[in-house]
Amino acid sequence: MRKSIRYKMAALIVIIMALSMAAVILYSSLFMESYYTKTKQKSIKSVYSSLKRVGNDDADISDTDNVETLNRVCETLGATMIVVDESGNTIYSYGAGKKLVDIWRDMIFGRSAEQKNSSTLVETGDGYNVYLSEDEAFADKYYELFSTFNNGNSAIIRMSVESFRESISISNQFYLGIGIAAIIIATIIILIVTSRYTKPILALADLSKKMSELDFNAKYTGHHNDELGVLGNSMNDMSEKLEKAITELKAANIELQKDIEHKEEIDEMRKEFISNVSHELKTPIALIQGYAEGLQEGINDNPEDVQYYCDVIIDEADKMNKMVKNLLTLNQLEFGDSHINMERFDIVSVIYGVISSMKIKAKEKDVEIEFSADKPIYVWADEFQIEEVIINYLSNALNHVDENKIIKVDIIEKNGILRVVVFNSGKNIPEDELDNIWIKFYKVDKARTRAYGGNGIGLSIVKAIMHRHNMECGVINKDNGVAFWFELDCNTLEERQGK
Repeated sequence: MRKSIRYKMAALIVIIMALSMAAVILYSSLFMESYYTKTKQKSIKSVYSSLKRVGNDDADISDTDNVETLNRVCETLGATMIVVDESGNTIYSYGAGKKLVDIWRDMIFGRSAEQKNSSTLVETGDGYNVYLSEDEAFADKYYELFSTFNNGNSAIIRMSVESFRESISISNQFYLGIGIAAIIIATIIILIVTSRYTKPILALADLSKKMSELDFNAKYTGHHNDELGVLGNSMNDMSEKLEKAITELKAANIELQKDIEHKEEIDEMRKEFISNVSHELKTPIALIQGYAEGLQEGINDNPEDVQYYCDVIIDEADKMNKMVKNLLTLNQLEFGDSHINMERFDIVSVIYGVISSMKIKAKEKDVEIEFSADKPIYVWADEFQIEEVIINYLSNALNHVDENKIIKVDIIEKNGILRVVVFNSGKNIPEDELDNIWIKFYKVDKARTRAYGGNGIGLSIVKAIMHRHNMECGVINKDNGVAFWFELDCNTLEERQGK
């Protein structure tokens, strides 16, 4: 509290007032008596000057106007005066009485023993002397001016001088009382007035603290039209600009972080891709190289063995070619290079076509693919890419079907969405692997996948195609097998436009 600007201002003003009051009292004690004395001397000489002017025109002071002038001067300055001629007759007096007559007589005939006055010459001028007289009986002090004119008239002017020191002491006590009261009142007023300014200053300080803590909801709400209002409005503007700048900076930082994460993800994908491709190509290349070297060295001249060697080389080369094609297809889908040709086509005829194309492979497996639809069902999609999805699902089903040899294709329509489900009897996929099977090069059973020539890219192609169509796909474990599914939009054109 003692550090508050409100109390500092009050203390400063009180100190200034106290020092000012002390200076006034000190000045009064040291110089007031001298000033008072000189003022009284000047006043008594002013009365003398008026008398001299009147005496030059009216030596006997008989003119009524002159008498009134002298009366007014004596009354104003608090003087008593007597003027006598050469014969000792009084020609003018103002408040003189017996006292001035006795003083004149002492001046002419000398001081009598009865007089208790003591006089001190304090000034001698042109035709006059000024004395400071003290009445020892009453301790009164007077200035007395004595003058004799050229026409023989004499004048005595007397002016009372109060007790200087007592008056100064009384004045100082009065000033001290008034000063203390003024300081108390001024302190109260200052505290009240300064609170009007310190409160908004404290509010601005609190606002700046909140701004330093990045809290920009606090605003200056004062209504001052002075510098405080300008400062408050400036801080509000600064708060808004800082909030905007920090928001933009955070947004830029988030985007930068996303870019960094995306770059790191691409780098990881690139490393993983190179590692997977290298791994996938290593085995077929090694087989091709080994069997080719065997043929070159003529390890076995048996035509059947030679044919076997050639079949292995061709099979491995076919697997490599298929993997490269799948990689190119997946790359086009993932990076948006593949154009989607949206059209309305009959999904039933496409499924029948794919099943027909796989009859030879199904016959080798001794599997009958079950599918039954009694009418066309039209969907909106890229027919070529959806055919690729069905081929991948059925190929995957043929490669993983068990001894029960059940593969079924079902179609379920609901609320304008068509779901195509491809089921094959066989071993379930572990639950913790369900999300991973869509990752390229991922294989649940690597040994078995290698046996049928798989490379873990087919389901990645399915996922990419459905993502491009903005539709869903997935896999569900059944009691006796696994069901892969994907969805397509089968609304009519009017329904699509209505949506």
